[in-house]
Amino acid sequence: MPEFHFPWIEISILVPLIGAMWVHIHGQRENTTAHAIVCCAATLLLTIGELLDFLFMGTFEAHDHGRLLSWIFNPEFFVVDELSAFLIPLSALIYLVVVMSTLRTKAPRFSLRLALLSETLLLATFSCRSSWALIGLLIAATIPPYLELRQRQRCTRIYVLHMSVFATLLIAGYAWLSLTDSSPSSTLIPGALLTAAALLRAGIFPLHLWMTDLFEKATFGTAILFTTPLAGAYAVMRLVLPIAPSWALQSIAVLSLTTAIYAASMALIQREARRMFCFLLLSQSSLVLVGLELVTPIGLAGALCLWLSVGLSMTGFGITLRCIEARISRVSLIDYHGMYRQMPMMAGFFLLTGLAAIGFPATVGFVGMELLIEGAVDVYPFVGTFVVLAAALCGITVLMAYFRIFTGHANRALIPMNARPTERFAVLMLTLLIVGGGLVPQPGVSSRYHAAKELTNQRVRLLGPTGDGDASHSDDQADSHLEH
Repeated sequence: MPEFHFPWIEISILVPLIGAMWVHIHGQRENTTAHAIVCCAATLLLTIGELLDFLFMGTFEAHDHGRLLSWIFNPEFFVVDELSAFLIPLSALIYLVVVMSTLRTKAPRFSLRLALLSETLLLATFSCRSSWALIGLLIAATIPPYLELRQRQRCTRIYVLHMSVFATLLIAGYAWLSLTDSSPSSTLIPGALLTAAALLRAGIFPLHLWMTDLFEKATFGTAILFTTPLAGAYAVMRLVLPIAPSWALQSIAVLSLTTAIYAASMALIQREARRMFCFLLLSQSSLVLVGLELVTPIGLAGALCLWLSVGLSMTGFGITLRCIEARISRVSLIDYHGMYRQMPMMAGFFLLTGLAAIGFPATVGFVGMELLIEGAVDVYPFVGTFVVLAAALCGITVLMAYFRIFTGHANRALIPMNARPTERFAVLMLTLLIVGGGLVPQPGVSSRYHAAKELTNQRVRLLGPTGDGDASHSDDQADSHLEH
């Protein structure tokens, strides 16, 4: 297996871990947030270097160089492939912009130490190849939000119940799978357990109650960090996709599509901005799962593009709401707040990120949404209609929230409402990526399509051509579509 020219993976995982220990030792001081920002920025630069090195190598997968931790882990324990290569810098960017948008007055409530620890776990999850280690990391990543809920003296019953079931299903499913052969009849029950665990982590209806509970009781920043990287979708790709037959995956796609419409409808009637954001994110992440489970190259490519789009746009949408909430407390969607004159930049960014999430033209989500619809129609003709319906409901929700928050009679504030330099920088980074990815989509789309074809071919080699459907027809159609 090819290896990187520098130990990008291990160092990028160790940097936030060292940062978490540094913050823990020094405690909450005036410059603690600045130290955390530097740590997250260094991690982002390392992950970008890892991505560039990977792209220049032109391979499907690669392991780390030098093996700094070879005395602990197997040399091929940390491996990056075309699926995770873009997710790792995306995750580092999400953590950076969330930490940068944290006001100094909110730092005592938002635990920077736990945020850096969770970043370490997330980067290790996306870089891990061992299935048992991946399961352990997925379970360990649920601990930091629990610790924050305990620190805030909030009820943890719902969260603990769901995450305990998630951990039990993961361990039981993969342990059972390890003891069986690879025949379809033997993998049916353990595959069902792993699927249930992944869908619970992704918040698919009716296993979504923990998400609304987390957004209600945890800090907004922690909820954003735990949900926007879509770790549940990654669990589906690594643990479910290689063993599940096509009919099972298509059934999951229908369930995910139902969740997308349900969540979009629920977002439309929410009276509080946090809950609206939660259901909006749930709807968009469910659309990603729809494409992942179709197992056609064009549908899978659309889902991978949409995965990156949802991560960028919903993070930007969330930090905009978080910045407003930090100044005026919880945002009600019943009244008109008239915030445009006081926060014009945030108003524009709110609208940009909200529309990018639903695939508005000239934004990063446009091509991914079109590819997703194209791939969905090939499997189920009616699916494309429901994808458009879910996107339309989400669009109505975004516009309704914009008018409620930023229009109406302007209220005078006793504190400065203008964005701080770090908030402006975070907004600028996300804006450039969202608009740039929409205006020049070809490099990202080509990369995601190549990854989709490789993942589809791997699945065919494991399950045979009957597990994939008419793969050759889908390849030809996708190649023709992408040429245009």
